[in-house]
Amino acid sequence: MPQLEPIAWLVVALSAVVVGVSKTGIPGVGILPAILMALVLPAQESVGTLLGILILADLFAAAYHRRNAQWSLVIRLLPPAFAGIVAGFFALKVIDDRQLKPIIGAIVLVMLALNHWRTRAQEEDIHVPTQWWFAAGLGFMAGLTSMMANAAGPVMVIYLLAMKLPKVAFVGTSAWFFFVVNWLKVPFSMRLAMMTTESLKLNLMMLPAIALGAVLGVLFLKRIPQKAFDAAMQILAAAAAIKLLF
Repeated sequence: MPQLEPIAWLVVALSAVVVGVSKTGIPGVGILPAILMALVLPAQESVGTLLGILILADLFAAAYHRRNAQWSLVIRLLPPAFAGIVAGFFALKVIDDRQLKPIIGAIVLVMLALNHWRTRAQEEDIHVPTQWWFAAGLGFMAGLTSMMANAAGPVMVIYLLAMKLPKVAFVGTSAWFFFVVNWLKVPFSMRLAMMTTESLKLNLMMLPAIALGAVLGVLFLKRIPQKAFDAAMQILAAAAAIKLLF
């Protein structure tokens, strides 16, 4: 049994539920667990533990969307994303837990700002570039931020919106991209001792919470105004990210 304080158990379980919700119904909340877990666990341990939870949740999403991914877009992003993962790996080799917590906070705040810009771009019909350098840059950023903080969701959203995908293809392509990227991160995370036998035990114990979140995501999508819910979760994430900075 992993040795955690009661509040840490509660936060990890809540994070697992939120991850499940983000995979099936409300993607905007997916950035919150990165902050919550960094508040109650050592920074690198929180990143590795959350990665295991994300991989288990990805199994639900990838299975459900097994025919909905646009693979040409996934494949275009994977080389720069892998380069970003490698860059994140070398950065984490020289960053200790004390330094990583504010870095996670800063990454999340930048991702929230990108998400706000993305929302404004949709409302005002701002042109988003679609050239190869745009895909390469966002792919690298997705790999880097995913390796260091599991916080690449807003980057992927911006890219897929620029591609003007239908809703089902949008969700399916995102699901499979993160399924592949999260598995690519595993050997690097194990090399850094961010994923351990203890963290894997904890991940498996969170399976019921992930499944509950997946069911809640479907229900929330039907009954809760997504815009208001996203805004509330992003405000909570921003507040927690600021706390990590200081």
